[in-house]
Amino acid sequence: MSSRVKGAVLGLSAAALFGVSAPVAKLLLPSSTPLVLASLLYLGGGLGLTGLEALRRLGPSGVKGREAGIGRKDLPLLAGVILCGGILGPVLMLVGLQRMSGVAASLMLNLEGPFTILLALLVFGEHLGRAGTLAAGFVMAGAAVLGFQEGELHGDIIGVLALSGACLAWAVDNNLTQRLSLKDPLTLVRIKALGSGACTFVLAWMTGQPFPGAHVVGGTLVLGFASYGLSIVLDAYALRLLGAAREAAYFATAPFVGALVAVPLLGERLRPLDLVAGGLMATGVVLLLRERHGHSHTHAPLAHEHAHVHDTHHQHAHPPGMSTAEPHSHPHHHAPLTHDHPHVSDLHHRHKH
Repeated sequence: MSSRVKGAVLGLSAAALFGVSAPVAKLLLPSSTPLVLASLLYLGGGLGLTGLEALRRLGPSGVKGREAGIGRKDLPLLAGVILCGGILGPVLMLVGLQRMSGVAASLMLNLEGPFTILLALLVFGEHLGRAGTLAAGFVMAGAAVLGFQEGELHGDIIGVLALSGACLAWAVDNNLTQRLSLKDPLTLVRIKALGSGACTFVLAWMTGQPFPGAHVVGGTLVLGFASYGLSIVLDAYALRLLGAAREAAYFATAPFVGALVAVPLLGERLRPLDLVAGGLMATGVVLLLRERHGHSHTHAPLAHEHAHVHDTHHQHAHPPGMSTAEPHSHPHHHAPLTHDHPHVSDLHHRHKH
């Protein structure tokens, strides 16, 4: 399986796990508040991944060593991820939801995907050709159709700015996470989830919001492990393989999965618009899978550390005594290289077009 297809499978799987959280959280919400629920979901993801981390340490020797650990140089990016994704995003969303109608808020929250793509292309040096842009457009259009509901569209400028700011904060979070995606995804997401969960938990406690009973807390933590833990780990791998722009298109299918799960779980019915949305998203996914981008390009010199095998991009010597079992991780240097092959805008392929 090529890295492009593998990234697509991981991105769609992450979207499916995350999409399940919406209808299940709807069942839990009457017993809680959005901010409390968000804190418990993040904490469930972080605590569940902490358990997986402990199990991994008990496993075969050297498994963890195949991935690069989080270092001091990564802390500013990690702090940005927690600040944008775990604090600014949820707080701005809550402010916006209080000042906007449900229909308007649902439509505006679709801005996260386009904002992620725009930042990836304009700020973080990614490239998305015409075919990729068209494919992403189909998926985003499907998300917009899915979010459309009958009802009043009203709100004020503060609500519009707050929800736009929340989507922008999550878009920054996605792109910063992509910059860190060469590091161990399990460790990265565990720290991100625990940091975000702790921050939102403190915010909920300081604002005097009521906490639900033990059974709701337990159910929310389990849901958080699947939808805010495992899902985001898979998404981090997809970010590594695809870049943030393409990953955003795959992950934008999450709401449609939520709509499908809501049918048996909440007794809801799929509307004709939901089927239109699904068709648009499916078209976008197929186009993205069929996309091919290849040309002669030059890799600039680069020194970093991440899990790798000795492919065309990784031809280097090893210090005496270092195991060469693959995959493995160690600091290494990329010499300048010019060649031609199909590729996406991962962290090894940021070049001018």
